[in-house]
Amino acid sequence: MSEYSEKYNLSYFLSALGNGGLSVSLFMYLMFMINHSNTPIPTFNHVYSALIASSFTIKILLIVDLAGIVYFAYRHYKLLVWNLKEYSKFKSTQDFNEIKKSSKEVNLMVIPLTLGMTVNVTFVIGAVFIPGLWNYVEYLFPFSLIAFISIGVYGLKIFYAYLSRLIHNGNFDSDNNNSLSQLLPSFAFQMIGVGMAAPGAMSHNLITSSIGIIGAIFFTTLSGVLLINNLVLGLKSIFKYGIRKEDSPSLWIVIPIATLLGITILRIISGISHNMLHSKPPHILVFVIFTLLVSLQIIMGLAGYTVMKKNRYLKEYVYGDKKSVGSLALICPGVATFVLGMFFIHWGIVKTHIVAKYSLWYFVMLIPLVLVQIKTISALNKINRKLFV
Repeated sequence: MSEYSEKYNLSYFLSALGNGGLSVSLFMYLMFMINHSNTPIPTFNHVYSALIASSFTIKILLIVDLAGIVYFAYRHYKLLVWNLKEYSKFKSTQDFNEIKKSSKEVNLMVIPLTLGMTVNVTFVIGAVFIPGLWNYVEYLFPFSLIAFISIGVYGLKIFYAYLSRLIHNGNFDSDNNNSLSQLLPSFAFQMIGVGMAAPGAMSHNLITSSIGIIGAIFFTTLSGVLLINNLVLGLKSIFKYGIRKEDSPSLWIVIPIATLLGITILRIISGISHNMLHSKPPHILVFVIFTLLVSLQIIMGLAGYTVMKKNRYLKEYVYGDKKSVGSLALICPGVATFVLGMFFIHWGIVKTHIVAKYSLWYFVMLIPLVLVQIKTISALNKINRKLFV
C-alpha cells in the first residue's frame, strides 16, 4: 500500500470509506435475517446460535458473510491508517496550500466522513465478534457519542473555515464547479448524524438517548440545509456548462446521503417512541419515508447512469484503461443502494405485512440488491487494481 499510481489527493480517503461501507453492508444480512428479538442489533451470541442451529448451507453462507465483514473492515482500517499518514505528508506540500485557497478545500470534509464510518465499522465488529460485549453497551454508548461529537466538531471546524473564507472573499468559482462535489459536507454531517442517532435509538438511558437524538437532529438539519443549497448551485452550474467528465460520479452522491438520512430518521423515531412515548415506532410512517428516499435514489441513480453511459465514464474509468482516483466515489452509492434497500424491504414491506419474510416475493425483492452489492465489490476490485500498485 506504499505506492499508488496517481499523485496523492484527498479522494484516496474514499478507498477506506468504500471498504468500510461494504463491511457494514454485509452486516445487513445478519441484521435482518438472524433472530435477535432481545437486542436491537445481532450480537456474538445470536450469530453463534445461528451457526450452531442452522443447516450446512446456511452455515456456509454465514461464514462467507462473516469473513467478508472482517475482510472489508481490515481493508478499511488499513487504508485509513495509510491515508492519514499520506495526508500528514501532503499537508506540507504546495498542492495542499493551493487547495486551501480554492473551492477544492471542501474535499477536506472527506476526512470526518471517513472517520465517522470508522466508528460505525468498529461498532459492528465489536457487537458481532466480541462475546458478551453487549452486556456493557450502556457504558459504551457515551464513548460512541463522544467519538461522534469529536468528529462533528472537527468537521464543523473544517467546514466553517471554508465557508468563512468564501463569505469573506467571495471568490467561489461556480464556473469550474460544474459537479455535485460541493455536497460532500452534507454527506459528512449526515454520517455524523446517523452515528449519533444510534445511541439515541438503542440506549435505554433517557439522558444518553436524548443527547444522541438532539445531536442527530442538529447534524441532520445542517446536512439538509447544505444539501438543498449546494444541490441547486451544482445543478445550475452543470446545466450551464455540462458536467466535467471526471466528476461524473458526483451525480450519485445524493444516494448515500439519502440512505444515511433514512436510517437517521428511523433511529430518531425509534428512540422517541421507546424512551419518551413508550410505544412502538409507527411502521406506516417509516414505510412512507423509506419509499420517498428509495424513489429519490432511483431518480438520481438513473440520471447519473444515463450521463455516465453517454460520456462513457463507466466504460473508460471502471472497465477501461483510464484511471482516476475520483472513480472511488462510485462505491458508496452502490453500498448505500443495498443498505437502504434492505431497510426498505424489512421495515417498509415486511413490518407492514405487504410481503411475508422468507416468502418467494421476499427473495425476489432481494435479488436486485444482491446483484448491486456484487457489482459494487467487482467495481472496487477493478478500480483498486488501477489505482494502487
